[in-house]
Amino acid sequence: MPTSTAASGTGPIADAAPVSLCAREPHVPAERLVGEMVPPPRFDSVRFSTYIPDPNQPSQTEAVQVLEAFAGGLGAAHPTATAKRSFLGFGRAKAPKTPAGPRGVYLDGGYGVGKTHLLASLWHATPAEPALKAFGTFVELTNLVGALGFQKTVQTLSGHRLLCIDEFELDDPGDTVLVSTLLGKLVDAGVALAATSNTLPGKLGEGRFAAADFLREIQGLSAHFRSLRIDGEDYRHRGLPEAPAPFSDEQVTKSAYATPGASLDDFPHLLEHLARVHPSRYGALTDGIRAVCLTDVQPIPDQSTALRLVVLADRLYDREVPVLASGLPFDRLFSEEMLNGGYRKKYFRAISRLTALARDAKGLVDAD
Repeated sequence: MPTSTAASGTGPIADAAPVSLCAREPHVPAERLVGEMVPPPRFDSVRFSTYIPDPNQPSQTEAVQVLEAFAGGLGAAHPTATAKRSFLGFGRAKAPKTPAGPRGVYLDGGYGVGKTHLLASLWHATPAEPALKAFGTFVELTNLVGALGFQKTVQTLSGHRLLCIDEFELDDPGDTVLVSTLLGKLVDAGVALAATSNTLPGKLGEGRFAAADFLREIQGLSAHFRSLRIDGEDYRHRGLPEAPAPFSDEQVTKSAYATPGASLDDFPHLLEHLARVHPSRYGALTDGIRAVCLTDVQPIPDQSTALRLVVLADRLYDREVPVLASGLPFDRLFSEEMLNGGYRKKYFRAISRLTALARDAKGLVDAD
């Protein structure tokens, strides 16, 4: 493989070379994993009032109304998992009172209909201190269990008013059972739940396919969830121009040197580096990065590499980090076999998000 300017990290354009993600090996303490369970920077300022429903999709307006009411209902005192004794502490313990009705909502819909916007809006609207609300992806939640252990995770989250889980994964039976068991413990402790996942490509238009899968996989928890169907097309591409075509290596390298806080890496080398960094650290890998510049983007060689790239794409999208690239267009990263396989929903999400970030990065070249 020829060595590119990006791979060597040097060039004649400026004295100060951009950061290389391949040179970073972050170590993330467990406390940070807990403290970062809040809506990502992209969704810091979103609210129900900033969600713009598609007038052709009444389910979007209905979802806002239902979620606003759900958030308002979480203002009551947190039900405690500790049984209350009767007057003067004598007598049998009384079970804690829990609010009537579903203690969870599930947002069912395709890519880019605003499910994460609505989930983050729910987090912001819930009348509780930030420390009593948690927001994270399914992967981040499983990483938390891995870092803290199951019982400690239950103890840590049991005092929360609300737990929001974005991108609930239905394709890993082991992790699904683990998280379902965790959610059962949290429901018993009085924690309200909200979750999203994506309808599988090829199944769009088949009604509540994803909702049926979700409710089946969480088994005994299904009675605690109200399913909200959100129809619509991907807002990231609705009425927007096509993503810019990839740029040349020279343009990407020049822009990286000209952009403060940019990183510059050869794409194949970055994929190799991701294999050496646990996905729970991909967020920390991008700390302080203002733009990611990649040269020589190539097809993803295998499924393990593809899944790691999906996690990185999610973290970059959450942090609104534009991605400037040369080589292959992002919609050609994954093979037809991958796009038709069991993980296809993740790959389509990654394509959608990377395309949006590529559009955001176009100005880095235009500004030169």
